[in-house]
Amino acid sequence: MRLIDILRDRGLSRGDARRALTSGKVLLAGVPTADEGREVEDPALVELQPAAPRLHPGRDLVLVHRDPGFVVAWKPSGMLSVPAPREGGQKNALAMVRRICGAGLPVHRLDEETSGLILYALDEPMQLALKELLERHEIERGYLALVAQHFPRQAWSIESDLVRDRGDGLRGSRVVPAAPGRKPKARRLEPEPDQEVRHAVTHVSLVENLERDAALISARLETGRTHQVRIHLAEIGHPVLGDPLYAPRRVEARAPRLALHACRLAFTHPRTGQPVVVEAPLADDLEQLRRQLSARLDPKERDQQRKASRKAQAARKGWKKQGG
Repeated sequence: MRLIDILRDRGLSRGDARRALTSGKVLLAGVPTADEGREVEDPALVELQPAAPRLHPGRDLVLVHRDPGFVVAWKPSGMLSVPAPREGGQKNALAMVRRICGAGLPVHRLDEETSGLILYALDEPMQLALKELLERHEIERGYLALVAQHFPRQAWSIESDLVRDRGDGLRGSRVVPAAPGRKPKARRLEPEPDQEVRHAVTHVSLVENLERDAALISARLETGRTHQVRIHLAEIGHPVLGDPLYAPRRVEARAPRLALHACRLAFTHPRTGQPVVVEAPLADDLEQLRRQLSARLDPKERDQQRKASRKAQAARKGWKKQGG
């Protein structure tokens, strides 16, 4: 059922429903949303809060879980996780958490263009305890990503050793991992002997193959290396749409921003021993992009897509013959 229809069923006029959506007074699983066309499987996840402070869904940071020792925030795309000296401003998630809570200490980070859930401690003992959980791989971090091409149906784990410079100034794997049934490939340019090598493991699975040569996939981090999900997906041939670093230009151009969203945090509370599970739906802009990519192709578009796919396959074969 569409979100706006759920609100209409609760007695709102179409105009009142749209005003509530655009002012941040409609929450889906605790996250403000303005996407009136979003399909919602469980209407109970939709909450109307007429007295909530006015904000811009998808643009403003919100706290979705509060605890005496930590908070889980929903960070919009385009906002830094922590201050960066080169930016010279205070528009970052950590500063916002400190403004709201009076305290805030980083536990992990999200890339600036990644939206979704991020964890901040409110005191130093809790920060230390949560970081220890991270080091022991006991904080589950889940992502959703829109990627190029249809994705294999079987779930598997991508595993590699990452270096800071793979030979072109970007991070990457010493041996490039591969999708099931294909062979990994060692890079031709060996990293410098003094480069730090860090093992990385990402568990991936298909959520939905989309009509327009793309897929929605889930990724779960076992380790948490810089750009890990983006690197691993690009190296197996399914770069994240909108990725300016690891995707070809034609794939980068398919999304207005990095199509990566942190959707789940789960761990055992360090003080109470109780499970903490926080989940967030796909960000509005990425959900709208998913719907666009799901739209059925007309015969002409389908022919063009097939020709482009054959051309890309031929180019890859030619590249391999040349020893690339």
